[in-house]
Amino acid sequence: MTVYFIGAGPGAADLITVRGARTLAACRVCLYAGSLVPRELLAECPPDARLVDTAQLDLDQITAELLRAHEEGHDVARLHSGDPAVFSAVAEQMRRLDAAGVPYEVVPGVPAFAAAAASLKRELTVPTVGQTVILTRVANRATAMPEGEDLATLGRSGALIVLHLAAKYVDRVVAELLPHYGADCPAAVVAHASRPDELIIRGTLDEIAGKTKEAGVLRTAVIMVGRTLGAEQFRDSHLYSPERERHVC
Repeated sequence: MTVYFIGAGPGAADLITVRGARTLAACRVCLYAGSLVPRELLAECPPDARLVDTAQLDLDQITAELLRAHEEGHDVARLHSGDPAVFSAVAEQMRRLDAAGVPYEVVPGVPAFAAAAASLKRELTVPTVGQTVILTRVANRATAMPEGEDLATLGRSGALIVLHLAAKYVDRVVAELLPHYGADCPAAVVAHASRPDELIIRGTLDEIAGKTKEAGVLRTAVIMVGRTLGAEQFRDSHLYSPERERHVC
C-alpha cells in the first residue's frame, strides 16, 4: 500500500488537480481535514471507502490510522488543504511513516497564495518592480519563528510578502512592515480564497489592519504586502519582446 499526501487546493472543490482526483478515486481509505477540505471532494472517493475526519485527531491518532490501513493493505488518500509543500504539517507525518517503513508519495495542489493572487487578478512577480515572493507566517505561542525569519528582518528585502495564518495578528504585521514598505504600500487580505464566501480586502499598508478587523477576518486568510500588488507602469517582460531572438525548430 501507499499513503498519498494530496493537496486538495485552497477551497473550491474543482481546484484539485487531475492527478489528485484520480488518486483520491483509487484509495480505499481517506483521511481528510474536515475543517478545511471541501466535503464535495469526498464524492470522488470509492463508495465503500473508509472516511476519517482528522480535525479532532492528534498526530499519534492520525499515524495509527495510517498504520492500520498499511496493515490492511489499503492505499490511503491523506487530503490536506492547499499544497502539501507549505504549512501543511506533512513533514512530521512523513517522519513517522519513514520510521515505520510505510511508503508514501506527494501529489501537489493549488496553494492558497496562488488562489488569492488569482482572485486579486495580479501577477506577483512584475518586471522591474518585484521578482521575489516570500511565503511566511508570524510567531505565536504555539510555534516560534527561527532566528532571522522575523518580519522585521524579512521586510528589509522589500519583496512581496505573503503571510499565512496571520490574520488575527494583522496589527503586528503592519507595525513590523511599515518601516520597510511605507504607509502607502499596496496590501491585500484574501479570506476563503476560491470559495463561495471569499472576501477580498484591499488598501494601503497603513489602513489594511483596520479594514481587516472591521470585516471580522481572523483566520483562513492570506495577507499580501508589496509594490507589485499595485504595479501599473512597468517594462514588458523579455519573454515576449519583439526584440528577443527566436529560433524556429
